[in-house]
Amino acid sequence: MMTRRDILIGGLALLGAGLPRPAGALGRFAAGDAEIIVVSDGAMNLPLGSVYPGLSETERDALLTQSGMPTDGYRPDCNVTFLRSGDRLAVFDVGAGPNFLPTTGKLAANLPEAGIDPADVTDVIFTHAHPDHLWGLLDDFDELIFPNAAHHMAEAEWDFWRADDTLSKMPEDRKSFVVGAQNRFAALEDRINLFKPGAEILPRVEAVDTAGHTPGHVSFMVHDGSGGATLIAGDAITNPVSFVRPDLETGSDQDRAMGAAARVRLLDRLAGDRARLVGFHLAHPGFGMAERDGSAYRFVAV
Repeated sequence: MMTRRDILIGGLALLGAGLPRPAGALGRFAAGDAEIIVVSDGAMNLPLGSVYPGLSETERDALLTQSGMPTDGYRPDCNVTFLRSGDRLAVFDVGAGPNFLPTTGKLAANLPEAGIDPADVTDVIFTHAHPDHLWGLLDDFDELIFPNAAHHMAEAEWDFWRADDTLSKMPEDRKSFVVGAQNRFAALEDRINLFKPGAEILPRVEAVDTAGHTPGHVSFMVHDGSGGATLIAGDAITNPVSFVRPDLETGSDQDRAMGAAARVRLLDRLAGDRARLVGFHLAHPGFGMAERDGSAYRFVAV
């Protein structure tokens, strides 16, 4: 028997079959005997005012220009990462879904290009519960996009968004984040697996503590079994300025000082280990490496 979700996904697949191949919707990379697939969920279009609130407009624009970013707006890509390893197909975050921004929520439409059937996904692993990472959990019919998957989230992140006082303590412009998270958490009550940083979520997938952007934010280091590794960074590293000035506090981090400290710590590890990374908001597909550049770093796309 077909579900409403089957009808929706089938309709998206038929729609995609009649259109040209989406430009830049997909990236594929080897990770030892596993494969990393990066699928676009679209891009956000945000004002610059809150990105680096500690800088004057002149200082901010100079830093953006130095980092190769535009100064007329902030339009970060949204890159959803899949890991195919053995008999597991995991996805890290689920995109924004249909109810966040009109320029996001493209993941479901781009999955046929990636050759991914949502029913085949075995694990959904969250870096954190902001809308562009969580709200794609459900489709237009409030059914799980990945219905057969186990779902995994850091215990601190789960507890924070579910707490009774989180809504009252959240700034007015982010209260919808709390309502949206709590509504979607209700669908996961009986199927969520909670973990702490340092845990091995799946074989060779290490949870790395990068709290600061949110209280329970984690990144994930995927070890390839031969000494190499790839970091699924989530929002611990968000744009080229993160490399030039990792110590700079950003308005998107809930605890700005902790977020900056996590960035510094993470980039030091990435450069020292020569690990690759996928940045959720770096230019699609967000895949590259962090190299030391004097006292800072630079992003080298692969």
